[in-house]
Amino acid sequence: MPSSILRPSTFDICLRDPITDLDVQLHRITVPPPDIHAEPTPATTVAFDTQQELLWIGNEYGRITSFYGAELRRYTSFWAHPSHPRGDGEVKQMLFHERGVLSVAPTSVHLSSRRGLTQWHLATKAMKNLSCMSYIGKVNAFVVIAGCQNVMLKVDIERGRIVEEIPSEHEYTMMKYSHYICAATITGSVNILDPDTLRIIKTLETPNSRICDMDARNNYLVTCGWVTRRQGTPMLASLANVYDLRGMVQLPPIPFAAGAAHVQMHPRMSTTCIIASHHGQLQVVDLMNSNTVNLRQANISNGFMSGLVLAPSGEAFALSDTSGFIHLWGSPSKILFAEISNATEFADPQESYPVIAVDDDVYASPLSTIGMPYYREQLLSAWTSTQLYEVGNPPGKIDSLILSDLRPSDIGSCARNPKKVRRNQAIKTRAVEIEDPSLAAPKFLSEKARDPENAQSPERRISDIQEAMVNAALNGSTKADVPIMYRNVEIKYSKFGVDDFDFEYYNKTQFSGLETHIANSYTNSLLQLLKFTPLVRNVALQHTATTCLYDTCLLCEMGFLFDMMEKAEGQSCQATNFLKTFSSIPEAANMGLLEENSHHAPLTVMMQAACRFLLEHTALDYRKVSPNTPEFNRTLAIEAPLSVRCVQCHNETVQDGRTYINDLVYPPIIPAFSQVLKASIERVTQTRGWCDKCRRYQQLATRKAVRGVPDVLMINAAASTAESKQYWAKPGWLPSEIGVIIDNGKFFCFEGEDLRLHVERGMHKVKVYELVGIVADINSGEHQKSHLVSLINTSISDSDSGLRDNWHLFNDFLVRKVSKIDALHFAPSWKIPAVLAFQVVNGRHAVDDSWKDTLDPTLLYIEYSINNRPPQDCQLLNPATEAPVAGSYVAIDTEFVALQQEEIEIKADGDREIVRPTRLGLARVSVLRGSGVNEGLPFINDYITISEPIVDYLTKWSGVHEGDLSTLRSMHNLVPLKVAYKKLWLLLNLGCIFIGHGLPKDFRTINIHVPKAQVLDTVDLFYIRARQRKLSLRFLAWYLLKEDIQQETHDSIEDARTALRLWRKFEEFRDAGVVDAMVEEVYREGKKWGYKPPGEAIGTAMVGRREKGRSTEASLGVPGFEGGRETPEILRGGSGPGTPVGKPRGLERRTGAATGE
Repeated sequence: MPSSILRPSTFDICLRDPITDLDVQLHRITVPPPDIHAEPTPATTVAFDTQQELLWIGNEYGRITSFYGAELRRYTSFWAHPSHPRGDGEVKQMLFHERGVLSVAPTSVHLSSRRGLTQWHLATKAMKNLSCMSYIGKVNAFVVIAGCQNVMLKVDIERGRIVEEIPSEHEYTMMKYSHYICAATITGSVNILDPDTLRIIKTLETPNSRICDMDARNNYLVTCGWVTRRQGTPMLASLANVYDLRGMVQLPPIPFAAGAAHVQMHPRMSTTCIIASHHGQLQVVDLMNSNTVNLRQANISNGFMSGLVLAPSGEAFALSDTSGFIHLWGSPSKILFAEISNATEFADPQESYPVIAVDDDVYASPLSTIGMPYYREQLLSAWTSTQLYEVGNPPGKIDSLILSDLRPSDIGSCARNPKKVRRNQAIKTRAVEIEDPSLAAPKFLSEKARDPENAQSPERRISDIQEAMVNAALNGSTKADVPIMYRNVEIKYSKFGVDDFDFEYYNKTQFSGLETHIANSYTNSLLQLLKFTPLVRNVALQHTATTCLYDTCLLCEMGFLFDMMEKAEGQSCQATNFLKTFSSIPEAANMGLLEENSHHAPLTVMMQAACRFLLEHTALDYRKVSPNTPEFNRTLAIEAPLSVRCVQCHNETVQDGRTYINDLVYPPIIPAFSQVLKASIERVTQTRGWCDKCRRYQQLATRKAVRGVPDVLMINAAASTAESKQYWAKPGWLPSEIGVIIDNGKFFCFEGEDLRLHVERGMHKVKVYELVGIVADINSGEHQKSHLVSLINTSISDSDSGLRDNWHLFNDFLVRKVSKIDALHFAPSWKIPAVLAFQVVNGRHAVDDSWKDTLDPTLLYIEYSINNRPPQDCQLLNPATEAPVAGSYVAIDTEFVALQQEEIEIKADGDREIVRPTRLGLARVSVLRGSGVNEGLPFINDYITISEPIVDYLTKWSGVHEGDLSTLRSMHNLVPLKVAYKKLWLLLNLGCIFIGHGLPKDFRTINIHVPKAQVLDTVDLFYIRARQRKLSLRFLAWYLLKEDIQQETHDSIEDARTALRLWRKFEEFRDAGVVDAMVEEVYREGKKWGYKPPGEAIGTAMVGRREKGRSTEASLGVPGFEGGRETPEILRGGSGPGTPVGKPRGLERRTGAATGE
């Protein structure tokens, strides 16, 4: 039995309580031998499970064995690594994951469940002499593995594959993670690695020639190792080295005369360390006060002590020796391995069945005594889709023509070949039997325009699928049972780009969806949730209506987006400008919120971090313009001063603090949602910090004293573990209403009957909240990536709705009405909440549009330039005589440049499919007066500076040359995109009517929605739908105005002025009552000239067709097309067969390749 060498001191008395009397050896067991007749072998590694009450042991033969509880009962034993004579199967280290046990051997990495079932096994040529590994970050999604070799491996634990090989100049023997990855080299130094980049931040030189053991926890690193004597022989150093990882500096070492062979940091006491020698002497010491020690002696009778490991709970530790024994120390009355233990799964006890007598009397033993099989889990016979494959096609049906023409022959019968298929062509009969469960993509708008109106085969509508899926059971759903409306939706591109996609097919409601072809569009669901929270929507729009012109103001961009979605009234929108601003903020990239910098982080984690970042950043945006207005904090901020109390002297300090979102923390026992929320907001955390009264580092208890709650509660669900997901699987666990009481800095939360009683009594001021909506993570299946949707009660933001509940699913651009039961149902297998939003009940229907009356139009009357050049050919509006009002006419035209070429995938059959269309950027906008004395005179002529690389200036169609958008070289007036956008947004909300040619495409690229009542498009004024042809601005100007425009290049002022004159000409025709006759005449003349001015060259194919009495038309008159504008092919989203990718085609070639009328 161990004995204390030193008399217990005051420090010993304090130490005994957290360590729980670790001075009793409870059990001693032997490591299982590799064979029945073999001797026990020493353990190569020993580790306590971090999630269950298990002790794990690995040996040199690759076998891993586990023992349960304080009695160390045998649990599982399995071979994880193949054993070779050269020792390649020796288990070097083990880590624990929610999926199982991860182990590393010199030439392989293995993950198995705790029951011993293999999850995956990796053994590649890059694995030559591995010895250690460490998690990367706190998510535990990736692990870095290293050893005595020149490459480190980054492994994805979920998928079981190597995602990156990192060259390394150092050879590592062990790794520990604590904020940084501490890696010990074979030369005795310790490299501090950045968890994100795995680059060396600092190298800590130790006096050891080789590290024997080390441990890192909180902010400290302790190492021990070998030193070389003068004679050249190694010996254990008598000092343990201590380092502070915050300043990367060495602290005073800890003396240990017996020779430090093993070190372990206490998991609960951040500065307490246990040091052990090869002979079993143990020393418990405080790193900050190494003079006071506590010594113990382990009973190592034979051999030497080979390992020391401390349980995560701090209530037990295990020793291993070279004789093959494992010693467990702890308190006999109380011992736990894991800090928070999960239930360990054991084999089901064997059931005893009643004896049934079998005799001649059939009625003596009725059949009801024989039990029927039952099950609660999915059967093993329910194979997944990856385990099924087709073995061949069933025989096809014989054609009726063949059956009617059959005649007997020498062998069977024969018939004439109807020649309906080619020779040796087989019919895929199985395709008829197997129905695709996914949502079929609709026809392109161009295809619909070509279809005859009396088509016999009507297109399948989304409502048909809804009816088919509405009765799908959600309880106990597996990945294959995910309702079709929750699955991924993708945009398909034709040669006309995204404008040709039928978004209306997916949305028949009055609420607009958001498109997904933009980077970082995973935030769509969060933006929808904020938009339908009335008080947040009001704050955003009121801020947008101010004079804020900050480029990185996300609150303004939210206001622009919310206004656009309300004006769209169900039409699809895109958050292009918001996401562009979001992506340009350096903090977002540093936090891993951008998809290109996410390092494969789970979408739920990214969404919760993005929500926190967005709320904090918008709070700063609001204070920049309105520093003395508390409206934002009253809406979203929890006023919670931070109370920090020293555990030793009880000195307490209070710091100002506020939070905009709270993460839920789940206790082991499932309480009500309101209690989880209370515990999460008021949780007490203990950290080590500086106490001003004690004048030293002490344990500090930190808690929030809640002084006030906002009108909107934003909550991160933080359901990342299997246990937390079980909370949400409980039906009705998430309440529709909660009540909050603040009393003396304490937060009380109620729901259900308790809430009703508190409201009726009226003894306390209860702030009642109702659930607005949820952002949920949807795992559609094994072959589809995870994505986010939002489920929102839209009746809360409807100003005149009489409905109490009107829940809708927003799956990007797919919007569908769902029941409240479906919306609030969660399944751990496929639907997990990420973000919740609650709003006070008196904020229901509180949609405030007073911002429209307080718009500040000052920006329209001042010169704004970032390169100090006044706008050319432009005269600003006079606010006294030319102030825009509702009904004011303005003419507009814009020019764009290409920021990214389209991506095309060429299939095996030679067909081209557009993966991603060309991405455009606004380069120039011109707005002219549409009436008055100065009609046709521009008052806006801005060039927009672009920070992104420009791949094509499209000079022939845009008139923009290289250097025109550069702040150093441009001779034009340059403004930021936000300034140009806000000018148009002010004109829109002041009620101006926009006149132009082909405006829908311009507005879509600008990312603004203008109601049809405020648009006069000359394309539609001179259009006959039956002709399926829209006329170009150049041809209309030539024929109706007798002018030649766009001779060498395009000019936005010229095009806008021409559109304005065409509208005036149309007004003349309408006053004379000859509109239809004139339009018919224009089409007849256009057909004669190929819809082009006579001066343009016309291809031979065009001439040949005209000689036969047919004209060629370049495009169909369908919504979303360039509408008669001379648009380069690069802007149409794709190129036809044989066209070089990204090379704009001229007007002549486009005409020559056109299809007939």
